[in-house]
Amino acid sequence: MAPEVEQIFDDGNAHLAMGELEEAAQCYRRCVELDPAFYDGWHALGMALMKTGRFPEAIEAGLKSVQLQPNEQLGWSSLSLFYVRAGQIADAEAAGAKARILAWGGKVANDDGTMRDLTPQ
Repeated sequence: MAPEVEQIFDDGNAHLAMGELEEAAQCYRRCVELDPAFYDGWHALGMALMKTGRFPEAIEAGLKSVQLQPNEQLGWSSLSLFYVRAGQIADAEAAGAKARILAWGGKVANDDGTMRDLTPQ
């Protein structure tokens, strides 16, 4: 990670710790503008947006985080929460199921990054 991105991310975390959610979201958004592959930036952005009630934007950030790291349990758990807050229960349950699969040691994406077919046979 570039030092500039790291500093902006740290600034965002400081704003978050102080309860300055809008400022934190602005920092995290700047991080992902500078480094679109920065998983932690997308995840933090989603959390900050959810805390400000901007659920559709939080979902977008959450989707980006799970695209970047599809076998990361935290990303799916957070995305499930974003969907719940937006009232999208079916989507929340689907994301939550992926988080549980990962918690049990499974994978939701193949090594080449393609998504696995998780429908029961």
